[in-house]
Amino acid sequence: MSDNRAEATITHHAQAKGGRYVAKLAGETAEGYLEWEPRGNDVRVATHTVVPPEIGGRGIAAQLVNRLVKDARKQGFRIVPQCSYVEAKFRKNPEWADLRAE
Repeated sequence: MSDNRAEATITHHAQAKGGRYVAKLAGETAEGYLEWEPRGNDVRVATHTVVPPEIGGRGIAAQLVNRLVKDARKQGFRIVPQCSYVEAKFRKNPEWADLRAE
């Protein structure tokens, strides 16, 4: 990854079953997102993280996962990192172990 990091504005959008975190960069039309599905009341399954090439290499995916983790701490849910990127971030951040659900 390059050092070309950019601060994204991340919003959460509830959907019929689950939700989506959307990352927007000022001056860009492309958006990154992280989707999740519910499993019970206190578990969210992170299913997909997508960052289009137009905004790739700027740390957007990491910011999306960090927002999910921040919300988990604040709202009291746990995460199943089904998405390979989210799983990799969990492996690199052992301090998140208490948030992992299987």
